[in-house]
Amino acid sequence: MNKILIIGGSKGIGNAILQQQLENNQVYNISRSSPEVSHPNLVHFSIDVLQDELPDIDAIDSLIYCPGSINLKPILNLSIDDFRNDFEINVIGAVKVIQKYLPALKKAKKPSIVLFSTVAAKLGMPFHASIATAKAGVEGLVKSLGAELASVVRINAIAPTITETSLSASILRNDRMKENMIERHPMKNYLKPEEVAHMANYLISENAGSISGQVFEMDYGLVSFKL
Repeated sequence: MNKILIIGGSKGIGNAILQQQLENNQVYNISRSSPEVSHPNLVHFSIDVLQDELPDIDAIDSLIYCPGSINLKPILNLSIDDFRNDFEINVIGAVKVIQKYLPALKKAKKPSIVLFSTVAAKLGMPFHASIATAKAGVEGLVKSLGAELASVVRINAIAPTITETSLSASILRNDRMKENMIERHPMKNYLKPEEVAHMANYLISENAGSISGQVFEMDYGLVSFKL
């Protein structure tokens, strides 16, 4: 039984990962709200990662940092605080957690870290300036730490397209908007949290033992194809 630390496992993609991992692994979850699930293998800490002191956890095999933001505005409507807040949530929070738990991860036999980017870091999209900038920082962190920790800890990122979670509810708020989003993607679909969770689960598994420093686009062809 591995020990999996999930940051942000109460909702969305993080919750899908948590629920897929619970049966076979010890799961620690850190988030402001509690997951709507109880299980003998789950330990939850109600904590604001950016504001509060992180709990001590002695043994961790994998760390998955899920918090993110969707802050879509024209550049002239974005404040400096918008950029600062998105960077804090996506990059500084991840750095804080990695620095805290890296000593515990180094004790594991085959430790791994998974972070989250976005397709908007690769594909220029209007109104994504703040979040794309922050997620580009995440990708830089993955590349740099992948090299720095190459012989010790694997680290990768997933860059999803729009995923049906509470965070994207305003973008997918009615059937027409959902149909428009489907049509935007060459493969005529967008993501469900469970799909992304399967990728995260693969990346922390022994089957991905040769993979580090990579960013995996889950995009239904949005970045890769022009049809």
